[in-house]
Amino acid sequence: MMSPPPPSSPPPNMPPASPTGNTRAPLNPTPSQHSLNRPEIQFPNLPTLRDSPQAEREQLFLKKLDICSYVFDFNVATQKRAKDIKRQTLLELVDYVNTPAGQAIFTEAVMASVVNMVKENVGRSLPPTKDDFDPEEDEPQLEPSWPHLQVVYEFFLRFIVSGAVLAKTAKRFIDQSTCLILINLFDSEDPRERDYLKTILHRIYGKFMTHRSFIRRNVSNIFYGFVYEKTRHNGIGELLEILGSIINGFAIPLKKEHVTFLSKALLPLHKPKCVNLYHQQLSYCIIQYVEKDGDTGITVIRGLISCWPWTDCQKQVLLINELEELLELLGYEQLQVIQRELFRHLAKLIGSDHFQVAERALFLWNNEHLVNAGCLSRQLADAILPLIYDDLLSKCSHWNQTVEGLAQSVQKMYIEFDPSLYESCSAGGKERGEQKNGLMERATVGWKQIGAMASSNR
Repeated sequence: MMSPPPPSSPPPNMPPASPTGNTRAPLNPTPSQHSLNRPEIQFPNLPTLRDSPQAEREQLFLKKLDICSYVFDFNVATQKRAKDIKRQTLLELVDYVNTPAGQAIFTEAVMASVVNMVKENVGRSLPPTKDDFDPEEDEPQLEPSWPHLQVVYEFFLRFIVSGAVLAKTAKRFIDQSTCLILINLFDSEDPRERDYLKTILHRIYGKFMTHRSFIRRNVSNIFYGFVYEKTRHNGIGELLEILGSIINGFAIPLKKEHVTFLSKALLPLHKPKCVNLYHQQLSYCIIQYVEKDGDTGITVIRGLISCWPWTDCQKQVLLINELEELLELLGYEQLQVIQRELFRHLAKLIGSDHFQVAERALFLWNNEHLVNAGCLSRQLADAILPLIYDDLLSKCSHWNQTVEGLAQSVQKMYIEFDPSLYESCSAGGKERGEQKNGLMERATVGWKQIGAMASSNR
């Protein structure tokens, strides 16, 4: 095994490397470091890799990585020439590793320097998100150092996907600390950075099997913190996109840890107010689970019902859309287990005071699959109609014409399904109405008596 060469000395005017190889500028520079009088950093004048002898290219590659490891402050308009040299050097490295000679450059010493260079550039503290930041209305805070970061990410991506970088060797350098840095960076406001992170972390997950459990566990921690503590995170959608692909590759039968991840990490993501920002990706992950194992549909339906947003009509409409997709996947056996709580829930949705919620719930009966072979079919009419009858009848004379028309259409459908069943529900409805009126009358008399007693006591 080739031993790594001694570290090259830093270019003139560059800060010396720390014991850990850290050459980045201090996180809190002093005013003098931001002064326009600060001398320009002088990087060594190095030849291009393509023009150098093959035997010297590895050492030259390491020297160029040293240049790229220096981190500039893009909040001040100084060091323009040095910044441009670093960017051109990064671009040269990206171009070189796409060649056959560039693929052969990835020795263990180079791998260590590559990962160190990436950590120096991307491993930073993200600025706090403003308390009043609205991702739907406000422009995100873009990363000022993106001219360098973009090329660093591109170089790192090509390094990871390179066939010359074997997982057995590279896992010593792309370790758990590297994965954790990348996962934490998903909170960046810059969507360009999150897009690169999504691709890179997904490639790492696919290539380094030893890191898979660690990545899933730390993504879970991000979700827990988002749901129960912060309620704000910029990268939930991108993390869910990665998980959608990961879940698609789960083997059947599902492992217990994967089912636990569904119930403990994914389902609670329906709770935050901003669920609309990532609901498409979340719904895709949930559907992947149910398609693989229909029994998880029972867990999902119960989870949705338990965290239903009764005070937010827009979120309710969103979740009804997801509920419809799930119901299409449930088999008769799963429906038998969950039918009573499901149908009670549908009755509440039909009876909602908000016309959009009631309208969307009634639209479920326009789904041919659900009506012909699903939970709204003729075979289950005797289970669902008694539970929804009162709420359905109240919507048959609704002020909103669309809701009224949909309710009457559903009513007509059940009359055609089973006239005797509908008649029995109608009779039961009248009886319940009479009982309700009797209770109201008795309550009214009781309150009058209480009022009379109070008056006499005065």
